[in-house]
Amino acid sequence: MAKKEEEFNEFYTEVKEIEKRDSVLTPKQQIDRLLRPGSTYFNLNPFEVLQVEPEAPIDTIKKTYRKYSILVHPDKNQDDSDRAQQAFEIINRAWKTLESDETRQKCMDIVEEAKGRTDLMLAEKRKKAKKEGKDGIPEDDPEKYKHAVYVLTMKLFADMERKRRELAERDQEERKRKREQEIEEEENDKAQKEWQKNFEESRQNRVESWQTFKAGSSSSKKPKATKKMKMFKPPKNKPESR
Repeated sequence: MAKKEEEFNEFYTEVKEIEKRDSVLTPKQQIDRLLRPGSTYFNLNPFEVLQVEPEAPIDTIKKTYRKYSILVHPDKNQDDSDRAQQAFEIINRAWKTLESDETRQKCMDIVEEAKGRTDLMLAEKRKKAKKEGKDGIPEDDPEKYKHAVYVLTMKLFADMERKRRELAERDQEERKRKREQEIEEEENDKAQKEWQKNFEESRQNRVESWQTFKAGSSSSKKPKATKKMKMFKPPKNKPESR
């Protein structure tokens, strides 16, 4: 766990150095920022995408969105239009999330949860440091405290996205299962109707066959002509010869 935290801190420091370098608003720098390694993870947080504080008023967020959308617009970056299009879509998606009161509040709830969890974690850390005779903790520095909240905020956004994908996959599987069931029922219904149709069509043939069979049976049962019995005739006597 400590190793992962250290790796993330190094990555965070590197990202912040890039952001300082990119503070000069040029199209290429902003496209690179939005498509940098690890951007899929960082771009889950719309405040991070638009580089605004969560507490910023909506008017400020809107101005920032317009500024970045102009900078990375594909029409203004025709020599790198594919990447510019990707960056433009990221900017638009972040703005759509923060433009809505409902979804912006959900994002704010994540930030507030990160702050609450961080405060609890740091309270325990201070108790431990006090027992060990240490005077305070590194996160007492406002910048380091902000960093700790930022780290947890990013993790919470990642968790939310993971859950969203899991629900989407589950929903897709359920819809697929229902569709397969519907297809099976449709095929069974079709087979039943086909069987019924064939049964009705063959009924007349069966009736005619039965009638023919009955007629043949009746003719075979006619009484046979009785043979006349021959009467016994005694032989005639021959006259005696003398």
